[in-house]
Amino acid sequence: MKHINNISTKAPSKLTKTYANKELKFLHKQLYSLQNLFYAEGKHSLLIILQGMDTSGKDGTIRHVFSCVNPQGCNIKSFKSPTAEEQLHDFLWRINTNLPERRMIQIFNRSHYEDVLFPVVHKLIEKKELQERYNVINNMEKHLKDNNTIILKFYLHISQKEQKGRLKKRLTIPEKRWKHDPKDEKESEKWKQYLDAYQNAFEQCSKACPWIIVPADDKWYRTYLVAKIIVKTLENLKMKYSE
Repeated sequence: MKHINNISTKAPSKLTKTYANKELKFLHKQLYSLQNLFYAEGKHSLLIILQGMDTSGKDGTIRHVFSCVNPQGCNIKSFKSPTAEEQLHDFLWRINTNLPERRMIQIFNRSHYEDVLFPVVHKLIEKKELQERYNVINNMEKHLKDNNTIILKFYLHISQKEQKGRLKKRLTIPEKRWKHDPKDEKESEKWKQYLDAYQNAFEQCSKACPWIIVPADDKWYRTYLVAKIIVKTLENLKMKYSE
């Protein structure tokens, strides 16, 4: 797989913000209709995983892509540091309890991949256990795929320069200040280690469900591309209403 360092974080030069925003309105209409059909047919479930560095835009992607959907057919789960209860179980326990049922769209803001990222960067896990986690993740994703769960794994790809600018805004813009966490700046110092951990996850966990790298420095392009891929994925199901 192409190394993440060699993939641009910017929107294609030929694409304009005006065009993307115009297309997004059309994509929203399509997504609304496709979600209704997806729910009515009831043959599949859809799991959307959003990963990325701090400030990469996971919250914004959810807000701007899914503003058009019927909330009755869509759930969102954010994964923070494991709670005391979650730590008493295996690392996939909190994931398994939030997987989507048939006809539902489930969005993960972070996911089980946090358990092969943070422990690696902070040297809390041995290579053998890390490989075992990769294997468990691959088996789980293959099992879900074999049972009609579609999995879309998006990595929101921003530059270190962009991240620094966004972290600064959290200190200076009142409506963003609530997001400020001193830990984020400390973690940002481990930029290279996180990139390496992500690269390993891409290479080890892409066979059954490939990763989609989304250039995310330009928020408008990030939103447009994610919406476009989701719409195309649902269209490819060739769904039909019952007679």
